[in-house]
Parts: sequence; C-alpha cells; structure tokens
Amino acid sequence: MGKMASMTKYDRKTNPLRVLIMIAVVPMLFCAKIVLSEELEVEMLDKSYAPEILYSEVGDKIIWPKSKGHNVEFVDGPDSFSMPKRSKMNKQYDIVLETPGIYYYWCTPHKGVGMIGLIVVGGDTSNKAAIAKAKAFGKSKKKLESMLAKL
Repeated sequence: MGKMASMTKYDRKTNPLRVLIMIAVVPMLFCAKIVLSEELEVEMLDKSYAPEILYSEVGDKIIWPKSKGHNVEFVDGPDSFSMPKRSKMNKQYDIVLETPGIYYYWCTPHKGVGMIGLIVVGGDTSNKAAIAKAKAFGKSKKKLESMLAKL
C-alpha cells in the first residue's frame, strides 16, 4: 500500500495491471453479442418447414440446410426490415435477423400448397396485424391465419 501512495497521478493512469485488465475486458465487451448468439436450423421438408414457427433472439443465425426443390423467400417483416433476395433453389440459406418482430417467408414453388414459415425475433409480435395482411396464396392463406393465432 505504501508503494501505491508514492505513485504519481501519471503512474496510476499507466499502471500495467490496468492496461492488462483493459486489454482483456474490452474485446470481451465487443464479442459478448457474438458469444450469446445461437445458430438455429429450419428444415425444408416435402411441403413444409420444420419448425413452421421459429422463436429466435436478435442476432441469432438462422440456417435452412439445402434441400432439393426448395428455397426461402421473405414476404414481409418489421417496418425497418430490408427484404433480402430470395435464396437459390437447392442451396443452403443463412440469415442473421437484427430487428425484433415477426418475419414471414415461403418456398417460392410451394407457397400455394402452404409451405410457409414465421420467425418471431426477440418475442416481439407488434407487427402481427401487418403480417396478417401480407400476401398469401392457396392453402397458405388459412395456414398463415392459423399460425398467427398461435402467437
């Protein structure tokens, strides 16, 4: 303790222990979001997604593994969501959603037979009414109503 009292103000600012702590702590703060994020998978089955309703947190990576004859096309999402291009057929598709809310997507060739899915990010369902008004075709219309009723 006596040694600390004899240090000057300048010496205390550049204390090597403080520098080491800063070197260790600062990168952890920036990486915390990455460490807390998860990878979630949605399977593309014959004519449906599994799960059909996925609950995720902001920053989670969502993966649709490749599946012959299927793709992912986002139809609607939160107001600030910029719709990505639809995925290529028969290819894996990954996305990280950074905005809370409900996201609605479908398989382009199978949307009429009800191959649709919803992602609820951050538990936020505030855009449920907007999703209910989004376009839907064939069996997807009733299926979307049923899925939204579960939220």
